[in-house]
Amino acid sequence: MTDHGGGVHSLRVPIPDNPLGHTLVHLLDTDRGPVLIDTGWDDPAAWDALTAGLAACGTDVAELYGVVITHHHPDHHGLSGRVREVSGAWIAMHPADTHLVRRVRATTPVQWLDLLAERLTAAGAPDDHLARVARARARTSSSEGFPGHRAALPDRPITAGELLDLPGRRLRAVWTPGHTPGHVCLHLEEAHPRGLAGNGRLFSGDHLLPGITPHIGVYEDPRDPVRTDPLGDYLASLERVARLLPAEVLPAHQYAFTDAAGRVRELLAHHHARLDALRALLATPRTLWQLTESMRWNRPWSRIPHGSRTIAVAEADAHLRHLLLLGHAEALPGGAPVRYVAR
Repeated sequence: MTDHGGGVHSLRVPIPDNPLGHTLVHLLDTDRGPVLIDTGWDDPAAWDALTAGLAACGTDVAELYGVVITHHHPDHHGLSGRVREVSGAWIAMHPADTHLVRRVRATTPVQWLDLLAERLTAAGAPDDHLARVARARARTSSSEGFPGHRAALPDRPITAGELLDLPGRRLRAVWTPGHTPGHVCLHLEEAHPRGLAGNGRLFSGDHLLPGITPHIGVYEDPRDPVRTDPLGDYLASLERVARLLPAEVLPAHQYAFTDAAGRVRELLAHHHARLDALRALLATPRTLWQLTESMRWNRPWSRIPHGSRTIAVAEADAHLRHLLLLGHAEALPGGAPVRYVAR
């Protein structure tokens, strides 16, 4: 547990078998009782860490007044169901991510693997990659549920720009789509307890991290005719957050930091450089899969495991879609899989 002052604490809740190591779950004191910002992964070790951290803060799960979820990913939302069972606390989330929670609860792993195979086939994935998805489907029971089914269905919407119902505190929701459609940052509009210059503190979830570039992928059903622009949403959200000029950022991973505007500039430069590199690659027509394996990653493509390659395709898809919407690339006519070229 870390005491950040002014009734704000962070708790390190472990993520099993994940290089991130842990989620920083934040605890905010209010006049009605303590409120959690995120909950952590649904895992016995994570639950033990959460309860121990709350005890170190002089409280426990049963005393919680509410839970605010920055976004629906399981390392943030996973323990919310168990927290509500013990405490009766309300759970708040942006409606766009609540929609995703409902979709997960209505989708079996078999259905999800079928959609994944459809998306990868459209991307031009090779037979050996698709075969591993098919083998996973064959091992999966049609009656199985996702672990995410245990997470709570939120019962309070978060409205962009609103002050949340936290008596004695000024915590404003800032809608920051990109990492997920309904990701929110939470701006604590109160003087910094250590007198740091700036405009309060920002609970940034996964939107703004000090040393990690958040994953930006594509979320909609591949059969949905509406095509979103998650990267464009993320870039615009970064600029929105920079304008807040918070004195300190309290992210969900790594560590607290200052100079939010400087970190935003780094992330904007990273994505614009990536877009320029993709446009150069598309001087030669490529499928989405060919584009993905040609991109520069944190290790050679040959060393990227199967599951991470699937995530990389979603990342490349978000960047390609942004280029298409800007008119900097186009789809070539012809058969499937579709090939794309720079304009």
